Amino acid sequence: MSELLPEKPQESESRAEVAFQAFCAIVFLGMIGMVFYNAVLRYVFRSSFAPSEEWSRFLFMYITFFGSIEGFYRGRHIAVDMLTGMLSGITKKSVDIFAQLLALAALLLLAIGGISLVQQTIDTKTVATGVNMAFINGTLPVMAFSVIAIRARELWRTIKRPASAFLKKPKEF
Repeated sequence: MSELLPEKPQESESRAEVAFQAFCAIVFLGMIGMVFYNAVLRYVFRSSFAPSEEWSRFLFMYITFFGSIEGFYRGRHIAVDMLTGMLSGITKKSVDIFAQLLALAALLLLAIGGISLVQQTIDTKTVATGVNMAFINGTLPVMAFSVIAIRARELWRTIKRPASAFLKKPKEF
């Protein structure tokens, strides 16, 4: 006779998390709508609306950067753990800390490059819509600093965890 384990209660999401997800959904649906609208114009009326092409590109950039914040926050980003899966204990903890420090360094470079890009394009306007490019390119440093904060929190948690908690992953066939 087997006992049924009680299910863990699902963590409730804060209003900020729900609002951020709604924002990402609106941006994504807006991008899809713009692309669909332009496709209909091209194939039905044999013309296109240049601002819709530009806006769909901008919304694609927004959903890419803001979606990556969501992915890092949820821990659903792409991670290769082939090496760390074979390690355990202090060795695994050390490699994890080193990898997180490298990721933070790369994100810091991305943030610095994003700030530089915003500064270079602060007086540039787009062709079809006249939107300031700093408004569009500003999403890059926002994403980088957000993910730096998330990564720094993960690094702190890794440092605080005892080495005995870092176990070797079982082999999957």
